[in-house]
Amino acid sequence: NAIAVLIDPEKCDNGTRLMELCEKSAFAGVDYLFIGGSTVTRKEFSATVEFIKEHSTIPLVIFPGSSQQISEKADAILYLSLLSGRNPDFLIGQHVQAARAIKHSGLEIWPTAYLLIDGGKPTTVSYISNTLPLPADKPLLTSATALAGQLLGMKLIYLDAGSGAQKPVTMDTIAAVRREVDVPIIVGGGIQSQTDA
Repeated sequence: NAIAVLIDPEKCDNGTRLMELCEKSAFAGVDYLFIGGSTVTRKEFSATVEFIKEHSTIPLVIFPGSSQQISEKADAILYLSLLSGRNPDFLIGQHVQAARAIKHSGLEIWPTAYLLIDGGKPTTVSYISNTLPLPADKPLLTSATALAGQLLGMKLIYLDAGSGAQKPVTMDTIAAVRREVDVPIIVGGGIQSQTDA
């Protein structure tokens, strides 16, 4: 098991907050820092990556909201395909736009099946991606979608209730996905406390 902290440059737009996150993450023994957001500009993204790399030795992994969120100064990128939705732009469109830049970036590339799960309220990612999340009470639908991702060659499964979700992905859903896939599973969104984690 590993713990990652997601940093959204829009929510950490000053050095004091970023420094605090870097220091707390190091103190807590966080394994990865993820960086990205649904509406982050290229300038915000690049500045935040540079700041983090100057002030932290924790591996920095891009969790991209678009093809604009690429930086060769990070360590790796989750090459996300939003398999829970049916919007071709987030299934493959953004990937085509970013493919050459990613190939030549030197980043470690982690092909990831991204599954948005209903977290109790609409989230920015469902609005921006113009997709509906998978129902929280349908773990078999989620596990079948995750399995399809693995069979398509994805190396990771990301179950996300979305930033600001009222409730995290359920244990039933996580267990159903674990029974179907044998690749690592990332779970995020709606995790507000140590108990939730």
